[in-house]
Amino acid sequence: MTEKEVILDARPDASAAIAETLRLAQQGDRSAFEVLFREHVGRVYAICLRTCGDTSRAEELTQDVFVHTWEVIGSFRGESAFSSWLHRLTVNVILSNIRSDKRRLARVFGTDDLGPFDTQGDTSHAGINLDLEQSIQRLPTRARVVFVLHDIEGFKHEEIADKLEIAVGTSKAQLHRARKLLREALER
Repeated sequence: MTEKEVILDARPDASAAIAETLRLAQQGDRSAFEVLFREHVGRVYAICLRTCGDTSRAEELTQDVFVHTWEVIGSFRGESAFSSWLHRLTVNVILSNIRSDKRRLARVFGTDDLGPFDTQGDTSHAGINLDLEQSIQRLPTRARVVFVLHDIEGFKHEEIADKLEIAVGTSKAQLHRARKLLREALER
């Protein structure tokens, strides 16, 4: 534990400690930002992993989220909990990254149907019962993203459609597809 963490733990009012840590991080204090990072990295990584389905990609996205957080932490006004603000920022970084990948792949491959490029996991383990996390990771990209955002993170179809630049009906169809594929995978 760093000296700053010891001081924060010794304070009787946890919200005052959080506020002070945030204030210091907003002023450019790296050790204060490290405290925030350690407090929230697990949740950010979990969102990234569930959304992209790949551990190395989730690690990259988590890193991107915290780099972006460092850059914009001064814009946090305290109108909501820092964890809520960070959660929204995480989702925005993930969705921005997905849109960027989509545009890049469209230029390279010249197709909107990227289904053939989705990884379906190792088929040598097809006879093994899959747990929910593994099943989610094996969903096609669009279905996985919509499923995670709707059923796990609680976004409405309108929000998902806006963020992914798709129709609301497409969001609903992808959610239906994801749920159907999950049911089939978990029934094996």
